[in-house]
Amino acid sequence: MRVSSQGVTVVALLADPDAPTEIAQRMARILPDRLADKSGQGRRYDVEVVSEPFTAGTEDPPTLMQRIMDRGSKENWDIVVALTDLPLHSHGRKLVVDLSHEYGLALLSLPPLGGFRLQTRARRAVEEAVLSLAGPQATGAEGPPRSQPLLGPFVSRLAPIHPGEVGEEETADLRYVVSGPRGYLRVLLGMVRANRPWRLVPGLSKALAAALATGAVATVNSTIWSLAVSLSTPRLVISTVGSVALMIGWLIVDANLWHRTDEVSPEARNRAALYNASTVVTVGIGVLVCYVGLMVINLVWALFILNDRVFASMTRAPLNGTEYWTLSWFVASVATVGGALGSGLESDEAIRAAAYSKREQERRRMLQDDDGDQLVT
Repeated sequence: MRVSSQGVTVVALLADPDAPTEIAQRMARILPDRLADKSGQGRRYDVEVVSEPFTAGTEDPPTLMQRIMDRGSKENWDIVVALTDLPLHSHGRKLVVDLSHEYGLALLSLPPLGGFRLQTRARRAVEEAVLSLAGPQATGAEGPPRSQPLLGPFVSRLAPIHPGEVGEEETADLRYVVSGPRGYLRVLLGMVRANRPWRLVPGLSKALAAALATGAVATVNSTIWSLAVSLSTPRLVISTVGSVALMIGWLIVDANLWHRTDEVSPEARNRAALYNASTVVTVGIGVLVCYVGLMVINLVWALFILNDRVFASMTRAPLNGTEYWTLSWFVASVATVGGALGSGLESDEAIRAAAYSKREQERRRMLQDDDGDQLVT
């Protein structure tokens, strides 16, 4: 690792576009002071943020480490920490971080840090990585022993993270991975967090317009009034589950969001299952947010438009708070089905843009291009 003069260590945060860049920019504001306080060696740190798609075209950790090394060799950086929101795999395990003490490099995958308090966890991970790379053990020509755990605080804070296998020919000399059910859940939540499912609703404008129009018409339909009054709570729950499941299934099938792999290895199948699980959860959260929003909008619309005398004459039931709530609940289910039909007017690109992060969109586009090339040949 190179050491700058005048007691200053230059740290570059090489971040994929979108969420990784935003995380890197936020942590860069406080990282120099925190690193200086923790190092305790009178050394100062300068932190630069560089946003570029360094993971384009590959998810292979050794290849990415080589890219990072090549990128760092062109600049006057002492340490390079690369951040991506793509889930990376190594030897059947889900990669958290790769470290190269000889070259002062770190590759951090954000999904294994989980879906909650991501900014704090990412900052702590970067801090521990930088301090490890800048420490006395990093100045040796051969770097630390492969079996020596250097990031004790990193592991204890972010369990179930533990050291992983590193190949002899790899640039990295230390690797941390997650495994087991807890690790799988953390990666899944991290992938969903990277996809930002709350953006699904405003991203599907045509489906949302169809749902709102369906809800507005259904709210003033006397047949819907009679059905809503007659339905019990279990049936309302069933209508909710059915309409939400229909919307999720329709979006996934219509926009071809389901990930298929031609590889027969267990690792490839597990990876495909992870991607599909993140798709279902991402779309599911987005649809549930849409459903709740429709309930609120329908309730406001019903309070404004309905007449209690007309309602009572049609349903033989008084229009009170319970009936308002029941009607809004049932109409939300009907409107969700209308939104599912309206989503067919959306382009596949628009649905993917609403459901996935930019990195994940590029990854899936590349897979589709590869499949198309195979069909041509």
